[in-house]
Amino acid sequence: MDILRLAASLPVDGSVEGATHAAEARSPTCGSTIRTQLVMADGRIAAIGQQVTACAYGQASAAILQDWGPGKLRAEVIVMRAALKAWLEGRGEVPADYAVLAPVQGRSGRHGAVLLPFDALLRALETQE
Repeated sequence: MDILRLAASLPVDGSVEGATHAAEARSPTCGSTIRTQLVMADGRIAAIGQQVTACAYGQASAAILQDWGPGKLRAEVIVMRAALKAWLEGRGEVPADYAVLAPVQGRSGRHGAVLLPFDALLRALETQE
C-alpha cells in the first residue's frame, strides 16, 4: 500500500513556476513518460516539478525523487541513480527511502520505470529553458 500512497502523492499539475531547466524521458519498454522541470540556484536543484504518466512503481519513484532532489548537485543525482540501479540488480544496499519499492527488485521488467524519474532529471540538468 505504501507504493500506491506514494504514487498518489504526486501533484496533479507537476509544473514548477520559473523553471530554468526541463526535459522528458520516455521508456521504450512500457511507454511511461516523465517530464521534469527544475529551478536551479547556485548549481543546486532548488525546485522540481514532474508530469508523470507511468505505472505505480514509476510514480512512487518520482514521488521519492521529488522529496529527495531539492538541494542536490548533479553529481549527487548521478551517484544516487547508480546506487538505485545497483540495488535493483541485487548489488548493494537500498538507497535512501527506496526500501518501499522492494517488491520491484525481483521484477527486472519494472526497473526502468523506477529509474525513469532519474533519467528525466538528469536530462533536465543538461538543458536550460
